[in-house]
Amino acid sequence: MGEYTLGIKELDNEIEGIKKGSNIMLIGPPMSGKETILKHIMYNGAARNENAVIMVTTHESAPLILEWFTENKLELPLSRIGIVDCVTKSLGRAGLENESIKMASSPLDLTGIGVKISQFFEDFLMKKKIQKTQLHINSLSTILMYSNIQTVFRFMHVFTGRIKTMDALGIYVIGSGMHDEQTITTLKQLFDGVIEIKSENDINYIRMVGLSPKPTPWLEYEIDGANLRITGRNAAKIH
Repeated sequence: MGEYTLGIKELDNEIEGIKKGSNIMLIGPPMSGKETILKHIMYNGAARNENAVIMVTTHESAPLILEWFTENKLELPLSRIGIVDCVTKSLGRAGLENESIKMASSPLDLTGIGVKISQFFEDFLMKKKIQKTQLHINSLSTILMYSNIQTVFRFMHVFTGRIKTMDALGIYVIGSGMHDEQTITTLKQLFDGVIEIKSENDINYIRMVGLSPKPTPWLEYEIDGANLRITGRNAAKIH
């Protein structure tokens, strides 16, 4: 079993865990629950596996993310959580920083985002001596709305490289159907694997590509609140 797991038992069993130093794209359409899946992975990493988890959020403010876990009765160990909030200041609100939350001015502020990520990396590894770290960015699609692909690629090249040298895990969300094929192809150069999500006839499917000799089967899933349930396999439905 690899060094890291997603907390989705059926996928973890198929790929036998994720090797340290891996960078993974999580790509799926709107309304497929990919943000909930990312929070599920975040909770599994921090609460169950005692990893440090750094989340860069361009959709929800940090307080809203933490509130989601509280409402769903999922107790996050805040000493192992770092959230880079790119939302609050962009809305003209005063954002309060603390041990678990750092503020970037907007999703356009890649320099500021990078500095905050680096501060969390140092805090977790050097001060708290946590050996396993995950970096989640939700989402690259929002960042691409503010920056061109060349700028985003350079930014991502730095951090995917750091993930490799730190033996960490990186997961980066992108919306399918929002970008041209060249953009997706360019970004995929940086990743070791892809978590693909597709919807057909109001049914969602998930699979992993690139971290095992062949893609995993498509797994049908449902999301109920914070619960992610794999309900079956139906590889024939999606091509």
